[in-house]
Amino acid sequence: MPKRSRPSRPCPCGSGAAYTACCGPLHAGTAKAPTAEALMRSRYSAFALGDAAYLMRTWHPETRPERLDLADDGRRFTGLRILETTGGTALHTQGTVRFRADYTDADGPGSQTEHSAFERIGGDWLYVDAIDFD
Repeated sequence: MPKRSRPSRPCPCGSGAAYTACCGPLHAGTAKAPTAEALMRSRYSAFALGDAAYLMRTWHPETRPERLDLADDGRRFTGLRILETTGGTALHTQGTVRFRADYTDADGPGSQTEHSAFERIGGDWLYVDAIDFD
């Protein structure tokens, strides 16, 4: 079961907006990500909140794993920085987002940088795969 964010709390994605006005509607299925970057931000928030169902729903069917285990490994996400985007707007069917996700775990602070590919199918942006990791 996903962890829930309090409605007045800032969204984990770092947009500065309240969760209920940012990624919350996407997680609830009442809104769609308008861009690849918005989907990336919502997926980061889903990881931060433990919402595996949303992650699976927004994963391209050709690359989606059969299951996703978000067992509590003690990792706590502490920040997201978008480094670069290409394409991924309403005018595109493909896009990429390079981002850095900061976290803390039992070993202390850390980060992961990933360059991810996204595809829009039938009006829905979907995560395809990581192009590379830094």
